[in-house]
Amino acid sequence: MRDDTAVQVRQREIATEHLLFKLMEYVEDNHPGLLDYLEGSLDHLGDPATDATRDDEGVRGIARKMIVGARKQGMATAD
Repeated sequence: MRDDTAVQVRQREIATEHLLFKLMEYVEDNHPGLLDYLEGSLDHLGDPATDATRDDEGVRGIARKMIVGARKQGMATAD
């Protein structure tokens, strides 16, 4: 038996990440500087958890990877 909630969360995360990457690519292509701006904002990003699972740097690491990925994808589409 599968957990429908977990499946929906995974699917929503995949869809959201795809749309966010495409949005980042589009804006960066039309208004260069977005990715630099986002990268500069990461010091203010944190994990809102209030228990032992809190990991501010883990959240920032994911955001950094997303920015790096958007930069790479943007370079691939620019060729």
